[in-house]
Amino acid sequence: MAMERNDIIDFKALEKELQAALTADEKYRRENAAKLRAVEQRVASYEEFRSIVLASHLKPLQRKDKIGGKRTVSWNCHTSQGRTSLDETTEIAQEKTLLQPETSAEFYRDWRRYLRSGPQRYQALLQLGGPKLGHLFQTDVGFGLLGELLGVLADHMRPADRSVVLGILHSLANTGRFALNLSLMSRVERESCRGLFQKLQAMGAPRPMKEELSQEERGLEEQHGGLQEEEQLLQELLGLYQVD
Repeated sequence: MAMERNDIIDFKALEKELQAALTADEKYRRENAAKLRAVEQRVASYEEFRSIVLASHLKPLQRKDKIGGKRTVSWNCHTSQGRTSLDETTEIAQEKTLLQPETSAEFYRDWRRYLRSGPQRYQALLQLGGPKLGHLFQTDVGFGLLGELLGVLADHMRPADRSVVLGILHSLANTGRFALNLSLMSRVERESCRGLFQKLQAMGAPRPMKEELSQEERGLEEQHGGLQEEEQLLQELLGLYQVD
């Protein structure tokens, strides 16, 4: 009997999902091993600890690798030097498309490879929104990434985006190992986090009474849940992010 169309298995989609899961698992194991090595080495500072973990993807050169000679394979897959015009054209095309990662590994790849500037990264975060980011990072945001996300929000947040940013912060605070990732942020990242919440507080200035609002403004007020709900959420987030 012929197989129904709905019963056909999409092997390409399954392969893509499996590969993404394997990549994420490999990244987690690699970074975890780097953390253990850093602890065993008794590094002198957090910055040195952070550098070891962030460089965990690098592989040592072998004898066959000749410094200064002809090289067919880049030893550092994250470097941006020596890119061809085809690479740059592909990158520009990718920047024009919407960011639609399905896994944390895909997000991390696109974040590093295609989103080079702060404004691009900020727009990508707004585009995804809190619920999607919370789903992507429900297990773990990943070492070093939380600080980067907060830094981007702090540098580029606009008053009109206040409600969306609050939603993003709330979703990130409910991800796995959030307290651990928060404690591992550097001093600079903590300052960015504090600056972000200072901006959020400053943007919470009293709004006009509802009687003074236009019909469109009233609709926006209801859509965002109102100032009171936002302020309650902000106070909750201040405690979760341990901001004085």
